[in-house]
Amino acid sequence: MAGLERFLADEAATARLGEDLAMSLRPGDVLALKGDLGAGKSTLARALIRALADDPGLDVPSPTFTLVQSYDTRVPVHHFDLYRLSSADEIDELGFDDALAQGAALVEWPERAESTLPKTSILIELTQEGDGRLARLSGQGAAFERVARSLAMRDFLHRAGWGEAQRRYFVGDASARSYEIVSLAGFAPRVLMNSPRLVLGPPVRDGKPYALIAHTAQSVSAFVAIDRTLLAGGVSVPEIHADDLEQGFLLIEHLGSEGFLDGHGEPVAERFAAAAELLAMMHGKTWPDRMEVAPGVLHHVQPFDRDAMMIEADLLVDWYVPMLTGSPPSDAMRAGYHNAWNAVLDRLKGHQNTLMLRDFHSPNIIWRGDRSGHDRLGVVDVQDALIGPAAYDVASLAMDARVTMSPEIERQTLDAYIAARRAAGAFDEDKFTEAYAIMAAQRNSKILGIFVRLEKRDGKPYYLKHLPRIRDYLRRALAHPALASLRDFYVAHGLMEERSL
Repeated sequence: MAGLERFLADEAATARLGEDLAMSLRPGDVLALKGDLGAGKSTLARALIRALADDPGLDVPSPTFTLVQSYDTRVPVHHFDLYRLSSADEIDELGFDDALAQGAALVEWPERAESTLPKTSILIELTQEGDGRLARLSGQGAAFERVARSLAMRDFLHRAGWGEAQRRYFVGDASARSYEIVSLAGFAPRVLMNSPRLVLGPPVRDGKPYALIAHTAQSVSAFVAIDRTLLAGGVSVPEIHADDLEQGFLLIEHLGSEGFLDGHGEPVAERFAAAAELLAMMHGKTWPDRMEVAPGVLHHVQPFDRDAMMIEADLLVDWYVPMLTGSPPSDAMRAGYHNAWNAVLDRLKGHQNTLMLRDFHSPNIIWRGDRSGHDRLGVVDVQDALIGPAAYDVASLAMDARVTMSPEIERQTLDAYIAARRAAGAFDEDKFTEAYAIMAAQRNSKILGIFVRLEKRDGKPYYLKHLPRIRDYLRRALAHPALASLRDFYVAHGLMEERSL
C-alpha cells in the first residue's frame, strides 16, 4: 500500500487539499477521513464538496445527526458520518452501496465501519502537528494513483509560484488529458493541463500498437513544440507559463470560453468562415517538421502517411461494422474495403501537404470577438499535429463532428477558405475539392468507428447520438465523382444506412 504525507499549515492549506482531492475524484471512489474531533475532517470534506460544486459558499452541514448528506455535484458525492453507528452492519442501511453506484463517498469515522469499506478506499488520516496538521494518505489502485497525481499537480503549481491558486475542473476529452482553471488573486485565470504519457496499448498490426501507426502524440512535449511554433507563426495558441515535461503538466494561458455556437446550439456561420480564413493563412506558410521542445530537444512532426490513414479508416470495420451487423467483418469485406480505400488515397499524390492540426473543429477553437483578424481565434489541442493534406483540417472544420453543419454552412466555410487562398496567390480549386472529399470521407469513417469504440470499450454511450450526423457527412463526401468506387462499396455493404443501433 502506497502512502503520501502533506503538512497543512492552516485552514487554507486544508481547503487546498480538499480541492486537490476533488479534482481526482471519480464515481465509485471512497475517501475515508480519520482523525480526532477538531482534526479538520469536516473542513477538508467541506472544501472538497464546494470544489466539486464550484460554489465556495455552498452550505455543507455536518452529517453528524443525519448520518449522510448527498450533493448533486460534477461527480455526485455522498458525505457519511459514522460516529453514531453502533455496528458496522448499519452502514448497509444508509444505502452505502447505492451511493457508490451513483457517485463517490466521503466517510468520517471510517473505523466504525471496520472492514466493510472497499479495499480500494483511500485513507486520509489527520493529526495535529505543531500549529498545523499532518495529512497521511494511503491506498492502492487507480483511485490512489489519481490522488497522487493531483497532489503532484499542486506541487507543480507551487514551483510555478501558483501554489495557493484555486483549482476548478474545466474540461476533459476523449483521451486521458484533462484541464483545470486555476485562479490566483492579482492574475488572470490560467489553465492547468494534465497530460499523462500515452499508454500505447497492445500491438494491432506488424507488431506495432495503434498509437504508433496513427502517430498519436505520446507526451506533452509534442504540445509544447507545436504550440510554440504556431505562436511564432502568428497563430493565437496559449502561451506556456510553466512546464514539467517529465510528468506532463503545463500551466498555460486561458484563451477564453466562448465557442462557435449561438444560444440555441446552432453554428455561427461567420465564425466558421473566420476559422477557414485562419487555415488559409496557415496553409500559405511553410512549417518545419522538426520543432524545438527545449534547447537541444526537438519534436519530429510525423507525416500523415498511408499507414496512418488506413489504420484510422479501419476503425470503421473494426468497431462500427460489428455494431451495425452484429458480427465481425469477413476477410473478403475487409480486403475489399482496403482495395477501395487504397485506390482513393492514390489520388492524393501531388496534393498540397502542410501542418495539419488534425482536430481543428469547434470544441478546440475559442472565439474572441473583442479582437481583430486572426487573433479572434484561439486554437487549443494541437499536440497531434502531423504533416499531411491541407484539405484535412478544412474537412474537420466544415464537417464538425459535434455540430450539425448544414450543407449551406459547410459551403460557406469552404468558400471562405477558397477565397482566402485565391487572394493569396495561385490556387487549384479542383484539386483542393477532390482532396477535401477524400479527407472528409476518411475522417468521418474513422469517427464512426471511434464513437462506437468509446461506447463499447470506454463506457461512453453519449457519443452514439452523433452517428446520424457523421453518416450524413460521409454521404456528402462520397458524392464527389472521384470517390464513386468507394461510394459503391459503402452502399453495397449498407455502411451509410440509418439503422437502430
